[in-house]
Amino acid sequence: MNDTPDYVRDTIAAAATPPGKGGIGIVRISGADAKKIGTEIVGSLPDPRVATAATFYDTAGSPIDSGLVLYFPEPNSFTGESVVELQGHGSPVVMSMLVDAAIAYGARRANPGEFSQRAFLNGKLDLAQAESIADLINSSTGQAARAAHRSLMGAFSKSVAALNENIIQLRLHVEAAIDFPEEEIDFLSDARLRKQLDVCEAAFDALKKQTVAGRVLRDGFQVVIIGKPNAGKSSLMNYLSGEDTAIVTEVAGTTRDILREQIDVDGLAVEVIDTAGLRDNPDEIEAEGIRRARDALVKADAVLLIVDANLGEDATGYELPPEVPIVVVRNKIDLSGDVPGMLQTEPPVVNVSAQTGAGIDALRETIKKLAGHEDAGAGAFTARKRHVDGLVSASGHFKAGRAALDSDKAGEILAEELRLAQQALAGITGEFTSDDLLGRIFSEFCIGK
Repeated sequence: MNDTPDYVRDTIAAAATPPGKGGIGIVRISGADAKKIGTEIVGSLPDPRVATAATFYDTAGSPIDSGLVLYFPEPNSFTGESVVELQGHGSPVVMSMLVDAAIAYGARRANPGEFSQRAFLNGKLDLAQAESIADLINSSTGQAARAAHRSLMGAFSKSVAALNENIIQLRLHVEAAIDFPEEEIDFLSDARLRKQLDVCEAAFDALKKQTVAGRVLRDGFQVVIIGKPNAGKSSLMNYLSGEDTAIVTEVAGTTRDILREQIDVDGLAVEVIDTAGLRDNPDEIEAEGIRRARDALVKADAVLLIVDANLGEDATGYELPPEVPIVVVRNKIDLSGDVPGMLQTEPPVVNVSAQTGAGIDALRETIKKLAGHEDAGAGAFTARKRHVDGLVSASGHFKAGRAALDSDKAGEILAEELRLAQQALAGITGEFTSDDLLGRIFSEFCIGK
C-alpha cells in the first residue's frame, strides 16, 4: 500500500449496522492501528477469529457496554487490513460511544463505502464484486438478492475474465501475424482465427444479454401505462399492485398526475406508472398531467398501451417513442367476450380484464419477456449501467476490428480495436479505472460498508 494515498493508510471506524435500535449493533475498526485501538477498548484481544465476551471501555476507563469482540489480523480480513469488530447492544447511543472511543484512541471516522473500497484496493474483491455488496444490501426482491450474492461470489467477474481471455488469445494470434509481414495474409486468413472470432462474438452477445438482464434485476423494470380516459388504466394498475392505488370512476380525467407502484413479478421488481389519459382539450391541471405522462414515456423501459376491447382500438394514432417496446393491452374483455391471453407477439397484444383478472398472467409473462427476465435463472447476476456500457463499448471495438479485417485484411486495425476492447473490459472489474470513478462508486455506499 506504499503507493496509496495517506487517507487510505488511516485506521478507520464506523458502525457497520444501520442506524436505529436493535438487539445487536456492530462497530468495525480497520487499519494498521486496529489491534492497538481494540486492545485499548477491551483490555486484550482474543485469538484471531474467535468470538470472545468482553467489556468495552471509554478513554476514562468507564464501561460502555458488554458484548463480543472479534479480531482478524491482516491480510485475512474483509478489507485485507487488521480488523476489530465490537458487537454490542444495538443502541444508537452505545454505537456512537464506541465509535467515539475508537476515534479518541487514534482512528478516523470512515467515509461511505470506505471498508469496501479498501477491500478493492487491497485485492480482496474486484470492482464488480465490491459494487455487488451495495446491490445486495439494496436488493428489492429475493431473486435480486440471490443474483447480487452470485456477483459478490464472482460469477459476473468470471464471465468477464473468460471473455477477456478470448480477446487475449486473439491478440496473440493477430500480433504474431503482424510481426511476420511476409506471412501476415496467411495468418489473417487462417480458419482457426475465423473460428476464434466467431466464438468471441458469440460470447460478447451472450454476456451482453445477461448483463442487460442483470441491470434490470438490480434497477428494476419501469413500465408506463398510457391510453385514453376510461380505457381502464387505473383499474389495471390496481389489479397488478393488489392495492387501490388509483381512483377509479366513470368520470374522464380522474388521474391528473403520475402514480407509481412497485410490484414483484416472479422476482423482477417492476415499477408501474399510471398516467393521465391522453385526450384533446383537457383542462389546465389535466394538461400538466398529460405533459408529465409524455415525459415518463421517454424514460420507460416498456409501455402498456391500454385500449378498450369493445371499441376495436389499436396503437394507431398514438405518438409513442420508437425505441421503447410497446404492449397493446385490450382491456374489458369481460364485456366484449374476447378470449383472454396473448393474441400476437410482434408487437405484443394481450387480451385482459382488469375487473376479473382474466389474461393478467399472460400480461405478466409478456412484461418478464420484455425485461429479458425469463432467462434469469440459477446463473443470473446483478449488473449496473456502467457494466452494460462497458460491454457495449468493448463489443463495438471488437466488431469494428473484425469489419476492418473482413473488408481490408487490416490486421493492425484489428489489433488496436482488440486492445481497446480489452481496456473497456478491464474497466468493469477495476483493472483499469480512474480515481474519479472509484470515488463516485464508493460514495454511494452506506457508512460502515
